[in-house]
Amino acid sequence: MSYLILVRHGQSIWNLEKKFTGWVDVDLTENGKLEAKKAGNLIKYKNINIDNYYSSFQLRAKNTLKLIKEILEDTTTSKEAWQLNERHYGALTGLNKDEMKIKLGEEKVHQFRRSWDLRPDPLDKNNPYHPINIAAYKEIPINKIPDTESLKDTYERVLEFYKQEIENKISKNNILISAHGNSIRALCKYLFKLDKNQISKLEIPTGNPLLVQFDLNN
Repeated sequence: MSYLILVRHGQSIWNLEKKFTGWVDVDLTENGKLEAKKAGNLIKYKNINIDNYYSSFQLRAKNTLKLIKEILEDTTTSKEAWQLNERHYGALTGLNKDEMKIKLGEEKVHQFRRSWDLRPDPLDKNNPYHPINIAAYKEIPINKIPDTESLKDTYERVLEFYKQEIENKISKNNILISAHGNSIRALCKYLFKLDKNQISKLEIPTGNPLLVQFDLNN
């Protein structure tokens, strides 16, 4: 029996400000740090030894994982993967969600946030929030950096990484992934065989570990 633990990062600065964050590399709030520590204590209580740690390239996920590992007193090296990054929200990046609801209507904003294959307009490459202008992503091949994404796009890149890097380790290892609402939603779609309607309704709370148990005898 083995375990996969999925943790959405603790509350970020832009979560608090209700902004579309996507690939913008913002850090945790003080409350987000507390959420990460709480996640660490919940995992510690389960007494599960983690063999492999993964996070996205993004500061909020990396620092969540750092705080969890401090609670676990574990110095195991973790791997960072851009494929686990949050969904890119295109031209919505940096905009306030409540203001966009007033401007576009709640239904349209809900479609942008939860629909399967609808992409927002692309973000201008000259925008400082575009990933090509963010130092954290300088190692990513430029042809892999999106201007905008749908949940389907996010699902495809997350799943490709999961199948190549993680799936074959599950049989012998306990694995923890610190990532984001939409990258974890993508993994849940695959792991729990959710359809497009089910995945659109799935909420992933910040700092609350999801424990997936694999019984490899069945």
